[in-house]
Amino acid sequence: MIRDYYQTDKDGFYGAYFGNPKQCSKGVILMLGDRIDDLMVKTGVRWLHRNGCNVMTMASDTRDYAYHDYPIESFEKAIAVLKAKGNIKFGIIGASTTAMMALAAASYIPDLTLTIALSPSDFIMEGFYRDGLDGAKERPGNHESTLSYKGKRLPYLPFAYRHPEYWQKLSEEAKRRGDIAAARDMFDLSEQKCPLAEDMMIKVERIKGKLVLVGAQDDSLWDTCRYIDRMIERLKVTPHACRVAKMTYQYGSHFVFPQSMLEIVLPVGSSFLLRFAFRTLKDHPKECKQTRIDIDRRIRRIIQHW
Repeated sequence: MIRDYYQTDKDGFYGAYFGNPKQCSKGVILMLGDRIDDLMVKTGVRWLHRNGCNVMTMASDTRDYAYHDYPIESFEKAIAVLKAKGNIKFGIIGASTTAMMALAAASYIPDLTLTIALSPSDFIMEGFYRDGLDGAKERPGNHESTLSYKGKRLPYLPFAYRHPEYWQKLSEEAKRRGDIAAARDMFDLSEQKCPLAEDMMIKVERIKGKLVLVGAQDDSLWDTCRYIDRMIERLKVTPHACRVAKMTYQYGSHFVFPQSMLEIVLPVGSSFLLRFAFRTLKDHPKECKQTRIDIDRRIRRIIQHW
């Protein structure tokens, strides 16, 4: 796959541009995980190419999937590159932590007219590190936000635990639930210890164009359906210019990716292999697959009409 790379020190953001082999003018920022060109990311790129988009992948340049004080200006600089390459429409897709970041970016950048958030939160999270300190796979930031804008940290919800208790509690919850990762109890407790303030909330009413919110009730990372419902309620009482597509399901796990995207990288036995990630994928494989099929159909239609 032909790509152009961009570096923070030279270009103002860390990313890779994957031009579609077919002529098109829709540019989508894609944030999946902690890399800009690994297998999962390139799978998302291929899927978006098939759906008529050019793709700019982005991630933190810390190399350890750490997000702390990540500047929203990085997205602005990436959009400037997309414009220079002839794109005239701009969208953003994120999953999990980067779904929250995609929503926040779209609330600041009116050029973004398609925002797809898979398993998002409706508030800014505290920043975190994955540097292996004291053997912990992940730890909270040093009182840092995940995001900043114009040199200022965005207000955030503090985690309920500090290092090293943070990783100990997350490991215990994942083991109890039978998942590769779990933090739902921790996020619920975080809200109990520090009730959400208005300045922590993502201003979804400022998002332009189409807003797509996707989540499942059996998500073990956080209560994303509750967060999605709060965003919908916020839009009901706040003037806004976006058109919302709410896609919430009983089953699907934190892994609510379109089915045809998964089949690019796992053409045979994708549903079986996914069962090893989250317990609900093992206990409800048919229902989870049907969720992914429905998400696939609806999102592809949205991109087509965008």
